[in-house]
Amino acid sequence: MSGQDDNSKPDRSGWVQLARYSQLAFVFPAATVAGWLIGAALDRWLHTTWLYLAGLILGIIAGFVELIRAALSSARK
Repeated sequence: MSGQDDNSKPDRSGWVQLARYSQLAFVFPAATVAGWLIGAALDRWLHTTWLYLAGLILGIIAGFVELIRAALSSARK
């Protein structure tokens, strides 16, 4: 043992919380863009003109679901 008490360690819970919230800054736009890209690819493959909107909406919904999950998990802690 090094002889140091546990109070000398830096508080990492603030950094962990910052990482969780900054993750949302990337997850929400990524889910939206991924949904749009999948919808656009399906439009090209199936020769339609509306599936990109469905993919975009599903991507936005997925982003909101992840936002709600993160909010609920941080509220529990």
